[in-house]
Amino acid sequence: MLVALALYAPGCAVGPNFVPPKPPLTNAYTPEGTPAQTATADGRAQRFEPAGELPLAWWRTFHCPELDGRVDEAIAANPSLRAAQASLRQSEDELRAGYGVFFPQADLGAGATREAPFVPVVGVGKPTLNVFTLSGAVSYVLDVFGGERRTVEGQRAQVDVQRYETAATYLTLVGNTVNATISEAGYQAQVEATQKLIAELSDQVYITETQARAGTVAYVSVLALQTQLAATEAQLPALEQRLTQSRHLVAALVGQEPAAWNPPSVELTSIEVPGDVPLTLPSELVHERPDILAAEAQLHRASAEIGVATAAMFPQITLSGNYGWTATTTAALFSGPGAVWAVGADLATPLFHGGALWFQRRAAIDAYEQALASYRQTVLSGLEQVADALRALVHDAAQVEAQSRQEEAASETLRLTEANYRAGLANYLEVLIADVQKNQATITRIGGQAQRLQDTAALFVALGGRSWAAEELTRRDS
Repeated sequence: MLVALALYAPGCAVGPNFVPPKPPLTNAYTPEGTPAQTATADGRAQRFEPAGELPLAWWRTFHCPELDGRVDEAIAANPSLRAAQASLRQSEDELRAGYGVFFPQADLGAGATREAPFVPVVGVGKPTLNVFTLSGAVSYVLDVFGGERRTVEGQRAQVDVQRYETAATYLTLVGNTVNATISEAGYQAQVEATQKLIAELSDQVYITETQARAGTVAYVSVLALQTQLAATEAQLPALEQRLTQSRHLVAALVGQEPAAWNPPSVELTSIEVPGDVPLTLPSELVHERPDILAAEAQLHRASAEIGVATAAMFPQITLSGNYGWTATTTAALFSGPGAVWAVGADLATPLFHGGALWFQRRAAIDAYEQALASYRQTVLSGLEQVADALRALVHDAAQVEAQSRQEEAASETLRLTEANYRAGLANYLEVLIADVQKNQATITRIGGQAQRLQDTAALFVALGGRSWAAEELTRRDS
């Protein structure tokens, strides 16, 4: 009867009931508002769709099969993601264990001893007895003030924390894989263009040295070209180092040893700039970014801890009962008069703890205020990252458009110089100089293209993506 009353006790619990913070009220990420689209660069403008829905597999909007394959491989084999998923499963199992407090705790005990009891009569021998016991005990904690419920509430919040931290690991992994692949493709293109430029500069140096020996040009022209050649050659090792670092990074992201991973290279021209870029509203960003959701779950856990600390200041009631048998032989264990039983209720209430319980509650409130400030900072950081990426795409398009015009002008200069050379109006050195200028413009434009692609990926990541949600649902259903 007492257990039934406990199970149906009022569901009140001391401490605050958690209320999620209100989302941002603004509808824009930057003071300039949301641009309709970027400038047209490389034949494509990026159009922004306010209140649009992010694609689940956002990296597929780059339309690069090699990139898709690397992301899939990273999701399947990255050790950091596996570790995060294992931590999530651990927190879920700990929550299931925590639910056990809502049920009666039943235990069975058995014992066998051989003893010589004390006999106070002089001259009487001390008997030796065998004592067998078998008993069962049941106990139940009446959660009158909700301390146990708040504890489990905190465990549920911790599961949410771990779930969203796993999602953040997933999103970061995908973003890093996309970014490293774009870097690798960009550096590879720049290395090839730089190698071509070095070859052309070497030809210029050879021709100019020949002309200097013939006395048709001053030797200072040779020194100027040699200086330019040496400077360009000095750029190549740094580009090659960045290229190898990008490849090693991708290998680590996909869970492979750098020495054992040798996939086909990805051409920068095979990665397309997504034309349509959906933008979630700031009020929705707090429900999309896993780091913001994890900060909210941390805030929920801190709120529950206030309830736990508050409940510790109130009495605790425990119901208990046991029934068993005691006998000197196993045959008489169930047939003899040795049955024993007991039922009861225990009340424990704190009286004086030197202010410890009060200040523990104050500490829990302080922890909540700290979590609230951290949540607000996380939201601000998320808004900042989206604003930065959004403006970066606008500036990237303008930069690439200008770099493309520069490259086109250099290409036209080269075409006209070659025509003059064929007509005898220009020497071959002039052709090589024009070709060098054209290749330098190409190297600059390649860097701008790669940056535009990386900033597009950064915007998807800053918006929180939605692929992690699909992965999480798949993981929970498996």
